[in-house]
Amino acid sequence: MGVKPDWWIRKMALEQKMIEPFEDRLVRKDVISYGLSSYGYDIRVSREFMIFENKGTTLMDPKAVDMQALVSFEGDAAIIPPNSFALAKTVEYFRIPRDVLTICVGKSTYARCGIIINVTPFEPEWEGTATLEISNTSPVPAKIYAEEGIAQVIFLSADGVCEVSYGDRKGKYQGQKDITLSRV
Repeated sequence: MGVKPDWWIRKMALEQKMIEPFEDRLVRKDVISYGLSSYGYDIRVSREFMIFENKGTTLMDPKAVDMQALVSFEGDAAIIPPNSFALAKTVEYFRIPRDVLTICVGKSTYARCGIIINVTPFEPEWEGTATLEISNTSPVPAKIYAEEGIAQVIFLSADGVCEVSYGDRKGKYQGQKDITLSRV
């Protein structure tokens, strides 16, 4: 398994629409960077957020999410309470090839402020916007800038194609376009 370089990512994005919209360079002026990098793609967070508000009576249960604990918000920036989290989605829509798996890691700009980004791998033939979990591990509120970089996707190539892809098994998050809560 190997990491895919910038020229491969560009080719797949332009020829097979692997990433839409696609930014062919790293955009850095006056924003937290996003776009094509040497061995990955820096994704953006959209303007839509679902922010967890701990009311002291909520239990986080992946089989039964308490919708009253999440506040929907749309704007240029979201404020995440101390020791809390928000769900968001990527600006970009992905179509992952059958012989590729991705991992996603948070950007250092946010990590240095106590913000951790959690995104599960994009499996072979998964497609959609990714739901992001943004954790504020700091004891103070944290500001997240919409339409700017939030994490980097690294594309890993396999030695061959998988026997059963995410698309083949009709994965429960296939084709998602909105912030998607856990499904069982």
